[in-house]
Formats: sequence, C-alpha cells, structure tokens
Amino acid sequence: MSAAIRSPRPPAGGTASRHPDDRRESRSRLADYAELGKLRLTSLVVATTAVGFAVAPSGRGDLLRLAVTVLGTMLAALGANGLNQWIERERDARMERTRRRPLPAGRLSAARALAVSIGWSAAGVLLLAALVNVLTALLALAVVLLYAGVYTPLKTRSTLNTLVGAVCGAVPPVMGWTAATGSLAPGGLVLAGVLFVWQIPHFLALAWLHREDYERGGYCMLPAWDRTGRLSALMVLLYSLALVPVALAGHLAGLAGLSYALAAVLLGCGIAAFGLFLVTDRSRRNARRVFLASLLYLPLLLGVMVADRSPAISDARVTAEARLDPAGSPGVSDTRLPRR
Repeated sequence: MSAAIRSPRPPAGGTASRHPDDRRESRSRLADYAELGKLRLTSLVVATTAVGFAVAPSGRGDLLRLAVTVLGTMLAALGANGLNQWIERERDARMERTRRRPLPAGRLSAARALAVSIGWSAAGVLLLAALVNVLTALLALAVVLLYAGVYTPLKTRSTLNTLVGAVCGAVPPVMGWTAATGSLAPGGLVLAGVLFVWQIPHFLALAWLHREDYERGGYCMLPAWDRTGRLSALMVLLYSLALVPVALAGHLAGLAGLSYALAAVLLGCGIAAFGLFLVTDRSRRNARRVFLASLLYLPLLLGVMVADRSPAISDARVTAEARLDPAGSPGVSDTRLPRR
C-alpha cells in the first residue's frame, strides 16, 4: 500500500493510540541503544554484582540497597560499553560480527552515541555515590576509565588487552561487596579472582572462533596472532585448571560451605577437560565446547555459592565500620540508603 492512502496519524495529545510505524521506530531505537550498551554483557555484570552483594556480610535482606546498586552498576556498564563502541566504530565496520552494530551501520550518529554513553556512565557513578557509598562509586568510575581508556586502545596494540579486560570484569562483584559492607575485604577479592580467571578461557575460546574477524578489524588478540593456536589452547587449559584452587578459596574464606567446595572442584575439572580437548585438537568444535562450558560454569558456580552461603560470614567489625566510626562521626553509611 502506498503512503498516500495510509491512515492519517492522530494529532499530538489526542486520545488515539500511536501509529504502528511510530511504535516500530521506537522499538528499533530502543534496540539500538540496548546494542550500543551491550545489554547482554551488561546483564552478566549486573548478575555478578548482585552475587557479591548477596554473599557479603549483611548483604541479604536489604532489597532497596541491592536495587540501587544494580541500577547504578548497570548504567555505568552501559556507558563503558557504549564508549567502547564509539571508539571502535570504524574497526567494527570491517568485522562480520560487528558491522551491523548501530554505529557502523549508521543507525546512530557518533555524536549521539558519545553523549548517551557519557550520560549513562555519569548517571551510574553519581547514583552510587549519592545512594550507596563513595567507595562503590569510585570502583564504578575506575572500571569505566579502565575499560574505555586502557582496554579499548590496547586491543590494537598488545595481546595483554585480554588481561586488562579481565580486570574490568572482575570488579563488579567487588562493587556488590562494598555496596553491602562499605569496605573491601578478602571475601570480595576472592570473587574478583574467580571472575578474572574465568574470563581468560571464556574469551580466548570466543576469539579462536572469530580469529579471522579480529584480524580483519586490526585487533591484537592472541588467537589472531597465534597462527597454530597452540599457545591459545594452552592458556585456555592453564586458566581452566587455575579455576579450581581460586574458586575453592571462596570456601576457605568462609563465603560458602562444603556443597560449594564440591561444585567448585567438579565444575573446574569439567571446563579443564574441555580445555584439554582443545589442546589435543584445536578445532572450532572444541573451541565452541570450551566457550559453551564457560557459559554454564559461571552461573552454576555463583548460584551454588549464594545457595550455600555460610551464615558465619557475618563480621561484626565490618558491620560496625560500615555504620559509624568509633568517635560517632558520620561514616560510610551516611552516603548509603538507611537500613531497615
């Protein structure tokens, strides 16, 4: 049907429903913004933040604080991902897996994407500072700066970018911990260690599957540089094996009980077995198996950790520090939501 015989649109402020084309355009624009902020990746960041909050001392029951923490973290993550895509828009246009993103496809202007990404980042950091605590806000700011200012440019210069990116991914559970307690502690660092080590086999398997694409984009990823894949596969195996003791540290630190410890061993050995298959046969099939195994590993491990959380983790000293200092002057909690 031609546009000439299309039903007229209702006047602004009228009672008629919006035109279907307007609704489709709005949904398409929302989808573009979701892709700009890598909403699926952001969902993982939010989930690990929530786990850090749940297993921390006094982390359970304060749903309002958790909701604000999750929202602030989500906004900061969306902003960091948007800045990443704004910087890489020309290189993304060369790659098959990224050329349909909103910026290289021309569905969003570079100026608008930059403004929205900065707005997301600033809103997330300010929200955390105002309603959670300054420490958590500073961690969020550090992740945004590290991801956009160090990791992104390093992707075209050194294979060490993967380690820097893993640091960015390891911070969100620490943010959950600091949001609940107002301080850093070994338990939060254990969570960071698990996330850091897990990201290496996860990403290297993905990069092996898309190594030609990364090479076209000019990115310095280990699988694109490692032509035979021998070193990449070996790194997958070594970091997969390292997951066992690193995850077990969660039990030793008192984060969770014996059920979690058993899950940490079984899941770690499982992903290491797929890593061994990749070492012996560096095929796309085995790389895909490692990637899928890593996708299963993290939610299963963190789910068991939350379910098997040790009640003995409550620490009166940490709780006291998060409320008032010894002199009775305002402490960390003055920048946080009041507890019920």
